[in-house]
Amino acid sequence: MKKQLEKIMLSAFNKAVEKGVLKAPYASQAVIEKPRQESHGDFSTNVALVSASIQKMAPAKIARILVDNIDDASHLIAKTEIAGPGFINFYLTSDAWIYKLKDIHAQGNSYGSSNQGNNKSVLVEFVSANPTGPLHIGHGRGAAVGDTIASILSFSGYDVQREYYINDSGRQIHTLGRSVYLRYCELMGQTTDYPDDCYQGDYIRDLAQQEIDTLENLNADDAISICAKKASSQILEGIKSDLTDFRVTFNNWFSEQSLYDSGKIENTFQWAREKNLTYDKDGAVWFRTEAWGDEKDRVVCRKNGQNTYFASDIAYHKDKFDRGFHRLIEVWGADHHGYIERLSAAIESFGKKRDQFDVILVQLVNLLRNGEPVAMSTRAGKFVTLKDVVDEVGPDACRFLFLMRDHDSPLDFDLELAKKQSNDNPVYYVQYVHARISSILNKASLEHMDDISETLKALNKTDDLRLIKLLTEFPEIISTSALRLEPHRVAYYLTQLASLFHTYYNQNRVLSDDQALTHARIYLVKAVQTVIRNGLTLLGVSAPESM
Repeated sequence: MKKQLEKIMLSAFNKAVEKGVLKAPYASQAVIEKPRQESHGDFSTNVALVSASIQKMAPAKIARILVDNIDDASHLIAKTEIAGPGFINFYLTSDAWIYKLKDIHAQGNSYGSSNQGNNKSVLVEFVSANPTGPLHIGHGRGAAVGDTIASILSFSGYDVQREYYINDSGRQIHTLGRSVYLRYCELMGQTTDYPDDCYQGDYIRDLAQQEIDTLENLNADDAISICAKKASSQILEGIKSDLTDFRVTFNNWFSEQSLYDSGKIENTFQWAREKNLTYDKDGAVWFRTEAWGDEKDRVVCRKNGQNTYFASDIAYHKDKFDRGFHRLIEVWGADHHGYIERLSAAIESFGKKRDQFDVILVQLVNLLRNGEPVAMSTRAGKFVTLKDVVDEVGPDACRFLFLMRDHDSPLDFDLELAKKQSNDNPVYYVQYVHARISSILNKASLEHMDDISETLKALNKTDDLRLIKLLTEFPEIISTSALRLEPHRVAYYLTQLASLFHTYYNQNRVLSDDQALTHARIYLVKAVQTVIRNGLTLLGVSAPESM
């Protein structure tokens, strides 16, 4: 609808220019927006106000000229109104809104999709938790955010792949192996000193129990190596299983160790040296990130010859672009914010632009039960896993509640609220719309009507039109979510739509003795069901037929 009004206004402007009453160019800052107050029309534009400096004329006068030069659009615009200092308000015809219902029915499951991305290739990397322990609820929020962003981008015309980066090399894997080995020693009756930097939690002891018959007669170094390899592999399988249960799948699981095994890190070092991107200082090798906007240069190889994590990250991101991806999107925990600048600098050194690399920071989840915090201690190894939460409340509630708020804001997640089958539970509130409409359709017994266009004219009440207007906002919600990488906009929109539908249903009979009105309202609620289903699908949440 906005695009149609934009064309109408541009046509009116060009007509006024031809007449000599206005002069080019058309103001680039002009926007058409939905007014905050319903009484101010369906849409409003600021074109007259932002054109004042160009036209050297009062905004109200510009607005009058534009309105007077609008071609006949009586099929779309019922009336226009010049308000305040020069805003132009548009009041659309009922037919204009009703016509949009046909778009929803015609497009069905694709309603809200677009070719906005122009098939550009995007790699979304998310979760990427070290295979040193089970996923916790913080990882779950990142999983829901990353997976939904990938779905929204794909729905918006991007060529999207999902990837999990497995940190299966280096100090943390060795620490895992040492942790399991020390617990094994305890199980064998040996007195050991279990340091704080080892991994805590009962899962380490469970892993050690499995090695009772495999480590006998091995020296400590060999035993630690075996423990590290077997434990990380088993933990990774658990992570994959938990994510599958959470409805998250990946196109690729990329191993950090593969960067070493394939020689890609060594090749990246050689490439960087040839490009004068690295230099030697104090026995270490440094990468020139300061030249690309970082606060200082960064070490990629220490004095002892060991590579830093940054070294493998540079090689990994160079490999992503070498694989042909145009844009990289990554979901990180908020505690990694300080790492963005150095990695952005490295990516610019590849000859890429900053807007080809986006990092989404996900804030912590505060787990509650009936409003009270659930005690957790990462240091003591006492934490609630993603599996625990999904098993208790289900993937639907888990995903929807993770996505209800902006990922850059902390989230309170109440386990008891997530299980409620009432309107207090946001996911139940939205899903019930889909189920309720299914029930309505099952009850409906309608005779065929040849001309649905005439029938739809019965949708002339304010309540009918208000619901249609909100349905037509769905494509823009998806477009904005894709542009800003903000999946919470979809969840918030669905709760708005659910609220309006429940109010509509309580105040208006869908099935009645008036067959024309019943046909029209069936057509309307089917469109509501389509939009609810499409939105929930993008969030990875089911749309039940009954509840």
